[in-house]
Amino acid sequence: MPTYDYVCPKCGFEFEAFQSMSDKPLTKCPSCKKTGVKRLIGPGAGFVFKGTGFYETDFKTKKGKPPVESAPKETKACENCACKNAGESK
Repeated sequence: MPTYDYVCPKCGFEFEAFQSMSDKPLTKCPSCKKTGVKRLIGPGAGFVFKGTGFYETDFKTKKGKPPVESAPKETKACENCACKNAGESK
């Protein structure tokens, strides 16, 4: 069952009501007890995927493609670099 947001234009009280979709909208404010509350349009609800089948059946990687391996890049030292010749004695 969805939760609906309501606001009373007379006293400004905002509240939520947990109602069935087939229930009629509320008309009486629980704070000031006057009629005329308005049901607000909500942002909707998000999806919640439960269970193990969603990922296994819909987003499985294709067989036959090997995974991409990342190898460390080789670094080249320049010939005139001080760090290359730092350990050497002339």
